[in-house]
Amino acid sequence: MEMNNSVSGTHNLLEETEKSLKGMNYWAWSELLITIKQCQDLLPFPNSSGILEKCVDSLIGRMATSSEPSPCPSTSSPDSSGVRFSCDTRSTESLKNSFSRATWWFEDLLVLSPNLVGMVIKSMVLRKFDHVIISRFLFYYQKSKCYTGTSDEKRNVVETVIDILYILDWNSVSFKSLFGILRVALNLNISKCSRTKLESMIGSQMDQATLDNLLIPSPYGMNYLYNVKLVLRFLKAFLHGGISQTSPTQLRKVASLMDLYIAEVAPDPCLKPSKFLALTMSLPDSARDSYDRIYRATDMYLQVHTGLSEEEKMKICCALNYEKLSAEACIHLSQNKRFPSKSAVRALMSQEVKLKSLLKTTDKMKCYIDSPSGVSEIGRKGKKNEASEQIVLYAGKLDPPTNNEKLRAHLQGMQWRVTELEKICLKMQTQMTKIVKSRVSSHSSTPRSLPKLCS
Repeated sequence: MEMNNSVSGTHNLLEETEKSLKGMNYWAWSELLITIKQCQDLLPFPNSSGILEKCVDSLIGRMATSSEPSPCPSTSSPDSSGVRFSCDTRSTESLKNSFSRATWWFEDLLVLSPNLVGMVIKSMVLRKFDHVIISRFLFYYQKSKCYTGTSDEKRNVVETVIDILYILDWNSVSFKSLFGILRVALNLNISKCSRTKLESMIGSQMDQATLDNLLIPSPYGMNYLYNVKLVLRFLKAFLHGGISQTSPTQLRKVASLMDLYIAEVAPDPCLKPSKFLALTMSLPDSARDSYDRIYRATDMYLQVHTGLSEEEKMKICCALNYEKLSAEACIHLSQNKRFPSKSAVRALMSQEVKLKSLLKTTDKMKCYIDSPSGVSEIGRKGKKNEASEQIVLYAGKLDPPTNNEKLRAHLQGMQWRVTELEKICLKMQTQMTKIVKSRVSSHSSTPRSLPKLCS
């Protein structure tokens, strides 16, 4: 307003304002709130940023020094004196009062605009405020502001909150609250940058998600049931740092969750084969010990999508690791007409490899039992001979038949052989355990190393 010395002499408005701002640290809390609320409209003007910075610094300083003194519940009142001591000093050690002292300013800062909240929170981060408290305030601010206001105002609030949460320690941010803000954001068409930040935060903690979290309805106007693309982006964010950055426990949790999700979306008749295949192949093979649930989901998908070509079916079956299918799943696959015949062949070959491995194991065990020490310890040649005869019986040539009609029956026969061999291995393992116990009890010495037994 050009009210300087040349106009007003010694009592000019500029000097009086600067003198007043110097005493800001002694203002009451309510006076600080009134000032910062009136000045927040000056934020877009660069020449006035100094005033706002002083207000924000004083505000944060007051919040930082109020860890022991706690303001009364009426701090938002203009007549309140700001920081007051709690009347009940005996309760200062309780966690409830401690949290109350850390969050007393939540309600008061709701009067600030999103831009000014961003300015305040960034200053709090620089001053090493607790990120857990900051994130809780941001979620509280977002919920309070989104009850009212236009779509543009809500969008501005949500984008501001997401952008600030992104600079915090993500481990201090509530995963449940992130999904809460996601549901709001999906209806507001927020910017791509803010959306990517939110998806990255959620994806990084994917092992904490539940099936209900992931069952997000598809966007308006889409015919498929669930937002599969969004879940795929979560998984991409989860694996962003590579498998080496993800613990095996986290990887298995996410794989188990995805198995449930895939089974839930598989019956959707509008789910494209490419999307289903992307879901089943989104995680590395090491994430799963068994592919039985993927097989059942694939079976369900093929049952609903009857119009797929053989080529499309084979692409979908590429996600299956046949070596990690159980005997029951392989038998079911061999009889399943919905799967292409090539899948049955691959299942057959994987079972043949498993059978040969079992034969090698039983041969080693047979050699040990045939040794003099093994015979003397077991003392039951009849059982040994019986096991040996069974091993010879199942050790025939395992060439799969070329006729497709005989293929499935041959697979069932092979699987029966595998089951019988597993029983033999278990019986031998029991006998070997008795040998070890007998030697320990009779000689009180450590038994010699034994060959690895099948589980």
